[in-house]
Amino acid sequence: MKINRDVRAQEEKMKELELYVHIPFCVKKCNYCDFLSAPASERTYDAYVSRLLAEIGAAGLAYKTDGVTSVFIGGGTPSVLSAAQMRQLLRRLKDSFPVLPDAEITVECNPGTLDAEKLQAYYEAGVNRLSIGLQSADEKELRMLGRIHTFEQFVQNYELARKTGFKNINVDIISAIPGQKINDYRQTLLKVTALKPEHISAYALIIEEGTPFYEQMRWNLLQLPSEEVDRQMYQMTKDLLRQSGYERYEISNYARPGFECRHNTGYWLRKNYLGIGLGAASCIENVRFANIADLSGYLKTDAADLPHVYAQREKLNERAQMEEFMFLGLRLMRGVSAEDFQKQFSLTMESVYGEVIQKQLNQKLIKQTKTGYCLTDYGIDISNYVMAEYLFH
Repeated sequence: MKINRDVRAQEEKMKELELYVHIPFCVKKCNYCDFLSAPASERTYDAYVSRLLAEIGAAGLAYKTDGVTSVFIGGGTPSVLSAAQMRQLLRRLKDSFPVLPDAEITVECNPGTLDAEKLQAYYEAGVNRLSIGLQSADEKELRMLGRIHTFEQFVQNYELARKTGFKNINVDIISAIPGQKINDYRQTLLKVTALKPEHISAYALIIEEGTPFYEQMRWNLLQLPSEEVDRQMYQMTKDLLRQSGYERYEISNYARPGFECRHNTGYWLRKNYLGIGLGAASCIENVRFANIADLSGYLKTDAADLPHVYAQREKLNERAQMEEFMFLGLRLMRGVSAEDFQKQFSLTMESVYGEVIQKQLNQKLIKQTKTGYCLTDYGIDISNYVMAEYLFH
């Protein structure tokens, strides 16, 4: 295995740090999923958790910070791990890093993999936010997506989480599912909002290369909703969630006031984050790097080398930092701050992007705010185009 020792921990202590921990396992790969995840045996779970614990300990020595503001355990399906394994993982994180008392600690879960013992273990270990992957309230759509659960199982898991004491729950849903009708999607929205979760992530389905859906699409075997229907679902999401008390704070994310996901907001604001586990990405002081994505290689790596084994490394120059500032920041409904741009780069936003900004103001793709610029409704609709214009050519 290639060891890249050019990547070193920062010499000075970081003020704040976010942690992401990747669990690359699932019961069954969904038809739309291109994430780094796959089914595995209990023996593989044990070996991975053992190696993960070693990496967390080594990373805690290598990356110094005044405080970890958020921890996000994602996947895959982290809830496939046993209650004991998750306790070990959370204990090692807190022993190795200065996790702040008010840190947001999230675990991604899938219905069908949760039970009372696991939820109690999460709660007692300090997890204060759950992200539950529902995707649809329609049984036919769940089967189409390749999900392992029913809507009834989701509701049972959700209610069990509430009974355990969780007061901050996100629910993931997907629109534009093959064969989905407008009223089908409306029913999913209504059923989810009736449960009153604190946060809803609403994504339109994207067909990714290498997935079963992609192969079906290649052979014209996938009946996707029309562009017009997709647009109607998109508008319905905004309207119905707003009426139900959810504020849209990012292109695909809605929350009740005070329940915005702090971890993901940190990504969009370019805060330092460290990824731990198979294939996990990091960005520390404008150096991007990622862990190796080969499971057998990861499991064989010596514990002392784990913080220094990376598949890729990129030092972001100032132009790249400016690009990220704009296209990540514009994902947030509050937009980008001109003052923050000037603080970071010692240049005004207009001196760098004046021509693009003026053009997009004229096209009503962005609008001026008290602090900078944000996307208009029209700009959100074609956000990929808008953000691409902030890339240097």
